[in-house]
Amino acid sequence: MATTATRYGGQTMTAQLRTVVMRTPPPVQTPDDWRRFDYLHPMDEARAATEHGALRGLLTAQGVDVIVPDVGTPAMHDVIFPYDPSIITDAGAVVLRMGKHARREEPALAEQLYRDLGIPVIGRIEDPGTIEGGDTMWLDDTTLAVGVGYRTNMAGIRQLGRIFADAGLEIEIVPVPLPHWNGPDECLHLLSLISPVAADLAIGYPKLMPVPFVQTLHERGWRVVEIPDDEFASQGCNVLTIRPGLVVMLEPNVVSRERLAEAGVEILTYAGDEISHNRTGGPTCLTRPIWRAETV
Repeated sequence: MATTATRYGGQTMTAQLRTVVMRTPPPVQTPDDWRRFDYLHPMDEARAATEHGALRGLLTAQGVDVIVPDVGTPAMHDVIFPYDPSIITDAGAVVLRMGKHARREEPALAEQLYRDLGIPVIGRIEDPGTIEGGDTMWLDDTTLAVGVGYRTNMAGIRQLGRIFADAGLEIEIVPVPLPHWNGPDECLHLLSLISPVAADLAIGYPKLMPVPFVQTLHERGWRVVEIPDDEFASQGCNVLTIRPGLVVMLEPNVVSRERLAEAGVEILTYAGDEISHNRTGGPTCLTRPIWRAETV
């Protein structure tokens, strides 16, 4: 692990969460903002602020250091999902290029933040490549699964492989084709289908996963707690792991919670009617972990 002004690293999604970035919801500028960002209905600013503050408080109470930068451009509503414009490796950050056009300015904000924090930027995804963080899932500390769909393309994945190699990182990238589902206007990331909750345990919706990826998980010894059909739309499998066996997930998703509990997982919940259900982004999307480590 590196030691700088801000510690960073952890090629994992389940080691102890030490530091995250969260960005507060920007103010609404026009009555049509919600349509421009493909949200489900007009935004409720007061509710968004309350829900976001409660989630920050929940993480802080668990000992997580929450960094909250300035909002940036007010019209960039998806900025509340800082998971997507970058990924973190043990060598530093990779700044991505967003597949969603309304989010193309966000990677520059992420890069400036890393520079402010003293975290090295080891590369950037350039046109014609696209990768969004929600399409990336660490299978282990040397294997990164990357969804290929409307937000992430193979040109971006090839660039990412070169960035890893140039930084001296021996990381295997496993491309995972994503389903068309409801088309390009609806966000369907790889992490819309699965979230790790321990080194070999995940919660997910295998019905939409490609067979080769399911087989890869089985070959690597992963177990998947399957969510029910009616909790896929409410993001039952979008889960943020604080440490192995302790996760944060959206209310209500009652059956998904029960199944996780039966698997020995402790669950903390938050209300996200506005910041999550309306804007279709769960607790993983709302955070960018920049440091995970079992020991300090």
